Amino acid sequence: MKKIIFIFIIFSVLTVSCRDYLDVVPDNITTVDHAFNSRYQAEGFLYGLFSWLPAFANPGSNPALMGGDEIWFSIDGSGLSNLLWYLSQGRQGTNSPLANCWASSQNIYNSTTNPGGYGLNGGKPLFTALRDCNIFLENVHRPFDLTEEERIRWTGEALFLKAYFHFWLFRMYGPIPLMKENVVVDAVQNDVRPYREPVDEVVDYIASLLDSATLLLPESIEDIVNDMGRPTKAIALAVKAQLLTLAASPLFNGTEEEGANPDYLDIADRRGISLFPQAYSAEKWQRAAQALKEAIDMADRARHRLYDFRTVNPGLVSSLNEKTIQAMQVRGAATEKWNDEIIWGESRTNTYSLQSACQPAFAAIHAAGGISSNYAPTYRMVEQFYTKNGVPVEEDRDWVNVDPLEMTTATAEDRFYIQQNYKTFRIYFDREARFYGSIVFSGGTLYGNGRTADDNLWVTLGSGVEGFGTLTPDKNQRTFQRCPSTGYLCKKLLNFKSSIPLTSSSFTPERYAFPIIRLADLYLMYAEALNEAGGPTPEVYEYIDSIRHRTGLRGVVESWRDHALEPDKPSTKAGMRDIIRRERLNELAFEGVRFWDLRRWKLAETYFNSKPIRGVVQDENGNISIQEIYRLQYSRRDYLWPIKVSNLANNPNLVQNYGW
Repeated sequence: MKKIIFIFIIFSVLTVSCRDYLDVVPDNITTVDHAFNSRYQAEGFLYGLFSWLPAFANPGSNPALMGGDEIWFSIDGSGLSNLLWYLSQGRQGTNSPLANCWASSQNIYNSTTNPGGYGLNGGKPLFTALRDCNIFLENVHRPFDLTEEERIRWTGEALFLKAYFHFWLFRMYGPIPLMKENVVVDAVQNDVRPYREPVDEVVDYIASLLDSATLLLPESIEDIVNDMGRPTKAIALAVKAQLLTLAASPLFNGTEEEGANPDYLDIADRRGISLFPQAYSAEKWQRAAQALKEAIDMADRARHRLYDFRTVNPGLVSSLNEKTIQAMQVRGAATEKWNDEIIWGESRTNTYSLQSACQPAFAAIHAAGGISSNYAPTYRMVEQFYTKNGVPVEEDRDWVNVDPLEMTTATAEDRFYIQQNYKTFRIYFDREARFYGSIVFSGGTLYGNGRTADDNLWVTLGSGVEGFGTLTPDKNQRTFQRCPSTGYLCKKLLNFKSSIPLTSSSFTPERYAFPIIRLADLYLMYAEALNEAGGPTPEVYEYIDSIRHRTGLRGVVESWRDHALEPDKPSTKAGMRDIIRRERLNELAFEGVRFWDLRRWKLAETYFNSKPIRGVVQDENGNISIQEIYRLQYSRRDYLWPIKVSNLANNPNLVQNYGW
């Protein structure tokens, strides 16, 4: 994705001119002419549009990475911005909102901000980005040396970006003003002080933009070296499917049992227009299902397939046990660069810092520097994954009388996941392969870091110079200078080719495209939409089971029938809804999906407030236990972002979101 990577290089060269022609509304018309005088200059403007995309792999700008209950950060080791981590601690506000993506100046049409730059609170003013998209679309016909094929593709890309920026804002704020076109110089006051439009109108407009973009975008990327990551038909249809699934979900659509979301029923603007749906609509799930099937069919035409470690790395398979391969399935799907499952990935943001924060220390020199080792999954995530029987721990008949914190010694049968003869918590044993591919825990094995054979896997220990550290009882002293705050690290986001030698603190990460949308995400959304539209059907089971099978799990019906306390659960819509949601939380853990899913399902309060943040604590005698680290406080107002008070003061036509 060489062209996209060069975005910031281009802008460092063109900074002065960018400030001229990107702030042309309402008066600098001549600079627009200059910006589109030739193909080269127009291409630079197009790259500027891409620079407004969020840095998906950066926790300091993507609230979905550390803003929920998946990860608990530690400033030890630094390496990553902890700014948006404060979202999970209830530090959001209206004076200076975290991850604020609304315009920062008087109105959304003439805000002046450095192109693509992040604000102090980790957000980009995306209404400014939308203005730039409109400028491009209004002028892309001007360059004399631009071929018609390029003009068509670039128009499709600008339409896609315009749709995606609207989608990102909609997912955060709900009803938003629609930037259909830029305001003319002599616009009346209300044109530069727009209203928020109702949810259904916003959704329909974004969907129409994506439909238009799909017609113009290529089916697949031909120039793999230079163009990977640029929009395709499959990407545009996948985003449309995400949009319509969000619109059909309880946050905006309510539920069949309770009707529309009661929190938003009374929110109307000064025109008296209700901004949120006033009734539940089953048709929205049907529309989402149709969009998802279209996205899946297009992905299939573009040769996207579920990732399989065996076919991607055939030379390594002969020296691996099936258990190791199964654990690598989900880890590889997320971190194997441009594998066939990645529908849309982002390589513009370097994953060095993220992988450094996920890399465990194996020697004292590692803990002293080179890696930060502080991207720590919570104990909630340890509990969440299935048992080896393919059902949740709390629903598995085999675990009814089992103490998950009982100290248990690993046997030879456990050695591919836990070091033989190591004594640790019972909950680490007999779990599904996705657990072992996602979480680093005390006594667990790690595939990679230069070791790619089963008989020589790394083992991560909880203390001592060969471990990655745990908290002591006062939660301030640590066994290492740098260690995870919960006693766990995120294995899933660490590419197995990344390495740090025993005798050095020099960490060498393997770059990969951070997954924005992968095929498994579409499969699970499709199963969800089908189930909501008509209950469990063979097609619902088919799409879920295809994902389960690649990690060695049996189908949903068989697993619940043979191992669950409620064997008939998959036969009902409500039961299958719960299963599909848990499947998404397991399959897509740590990829920035859970954060948005819990909101659209309107379950964030339940998950955040029911259990505190917990992790491994070690006492002065070396004994370990699971203890509370922090108690989250999530309220209903947190489902949508607040609009900054200065924006409300400058535009009296706006109304604030619920609870703010």
